[in-house]
Amino acid sequence: MQNKIDKENLYEVIKNIPDQLIKGLELAKDVKVEGKFKAIEISGMGGSALPGNLLRIYLHDLFRKNPSANHRFGVYQNRFYTLPPEAFDNCLNIISSYSGNTEETISSFEEALKNNLPCVGIAAGGKVLELCEKNNIPYVKMPLGIQPRMATGYNLAAVFQILVNSGMIEDEREKFEETANKLKENEKEFREQGEKVAGELVGKTPVIYGSTKFKSLAMIWKIMLNENAKTPAFWNFFPELNHNEMVGFTKLQGKFHLIILRDQKDHPGNLKRIKVTSDILKNYDVDSTIVDMPEDVMLYRIFATLQIGYWASYYLALKYEIDPTPIEMVEELKKKLTQV
Repeated sequence: MQNKIDKENLYEVIKNIPDQLIKGLELAKDVKVEGKFKAIEISGMGGSALPGNLLRIYLHDLFRKNPSANHRFGVYQNRFYTLPPEAFDNCLNIISSYSGNTEETISSFEEALKNNLPCVGIAAGGKVLELCEKNNIPYVKMPLGIQPRMATGYNLAAVFQILVNSGMIEDEREKFEETANKLKENEKEFREQGEKVAGELVGKTPVIYGSTKFKSLAMIWKIMLNENAKTPAFWNFFPELNHNEMVGFTKLQGKFHLIILRDQKDHPGNLKRIKVTSDILKNYDVDSTIVDMPEDVMLYRIFATLQIGYWASYYLALKYEIDPTPIEMVEELKKKLTQV
């Protein structure tokens, strides 16, 4: 049910994220790029870049289960104004900007066009689509009406379908459909779990920890807490954080609370580290909340874990009595950059 604080109804957006996994496939059903590529490069900023993080997890699992696959490829991300070296080496450049007007992404796109690199665009409008049409570049037109950070399901599914159409991976539409249906079936559970987590974060600075394999999920949780709950948040991953970051809690400069995304199938050494780290930091007045990642196929595990995080950020925003959708500081930045 929409809350009066939630003026733009982010509640409904989060609830409908599972449907994005199917609609994203449909949006890209006719988009194809010819060629045999040894890598893809996703150029994008903010929410438009996140599909690359999730795709890397998903494809790693896919390739691990089928080690005899004829064609594997690297997944790279570009979050800057210029293209990195790998973008020029038999690479499919995916230009992702929800608004279509992200200046860093447009700059990279123009460089790709100048060098006649294979490209495909993903945007809801703006200059990216204008450049695609002008230069005969295939593109996926995204639906309008939501914040880029909340369009991750559309984006991931669209990129996946492009790769299927281009013969780089096998079609897994059935798994996408099964995942979407199961996510909807368990929506209430995710929402209640997220609301409980939010209650533990009030007045604290969240620090999200994950495993090496799922570190991108910790990063996305952090982003949602930043943009939806409008609060500082940080992330890291085991075991690396045990070799540096944890020492920083020796002399606290604020109130922190750890959210640990635990993969029960993680390496035994990592699982042990989670418990020991939580126990040690408890002695330094840093409490921890363990969020066990739901079990199932990889796509479900990814989005089920994210749904809990989306709801946690949503309910934390309500507890702070702030509308979770607008990102006024980002809009102010964009405005001032145009004036410089």
